Amino acid sequence: MAEPPVPILMYHAVATDPNDATRVLSVSPESFAQQMDIIGALGCTPLRTDDLAARWRDGRPLPERPVLITFDDGYEGVHRHALPVLAKHGFPATVFVSTGWLRGAHDMGGGLDAMLDWDQVRELASAGVEIGGHTHTHPQLDQLDDSALRHELIHSREIVGDELGTVPDSLAYPYGYSSRRVREAVRETGYGQALAVNNALARRRQGPYALTRLTVRRATTTEEFERLVQGRAIARDFARDRALTKGYALVRRARQVRRKVSRSRV
Repeated sequence: MAEPPVPILMYHAVATDPNDATRVLSVSPESFAQQMDIIGALGCTPLRTDDLAARWRDGRPLPERPVLITFDDGYEGVHRHALPVLAKHGFPATVFVSTGWLRGAHDMGGGLDAMLDWDQVRELASAGVEIGGHTHTHPQLDQLDDSALRHELIHSREIVGDELGTVPDSLAYPYGYSSRRVREAVRETGYGQALAVNNALARRRQGPYALTRLTVRRATTTEEFERLVQGRAIARDFARDRALTKGYALVRRARQVRRKVSRSRV
């Protein structure tokens, strides 16, 4: 019997009144609580990213109806609103932090809304939340040269290690963008697995450095969320997203070609 695919849910901000920069990809605290109730009612088993990857790597079976709950960037509402709900249900989760966006000693600015500080990150980790890497300044990794790419991966990993005492094993690509070169650099700098977006279910055959996720938005309805968790009608729900992604991928590819041509003329 074929192993079923796994829904990996991608959240960003959890906020009552998000700003314009995060509104579309935020969810309200009430919606998040309701969505976690749905996961519980459906009998799903949330896993951390490192747990899923380790099971697939070692060939161990997955629990009944596995699902991953992940958050990108490191918004303060994850601690304020999401953590109490996760704790209530006993659900593990993964928070991917951009270290240069978090409040505190390493803050370089650029955070799109109220961000976590390091005390809050430590409280999340103490509660069993996996803290993953999301680079330092949240760049498009496939647009960086090799030196800048490795700096983003290594520097952010070192900062998390210094602050928490444990280096992150999981990474989420900013904007979901990667390439063969980026994935190889992620592996070489010590990450065991990495998540993209692509709005599709994750499967073992994708490999540990290209696992796909499903976007949860402020506009995601209860019915749509149930379908995401159950892995139903994914292609239909994200048809428009995929069309936009393909179109933008062509634009980005053209930019890369022009950049290479320009460098070759220097």
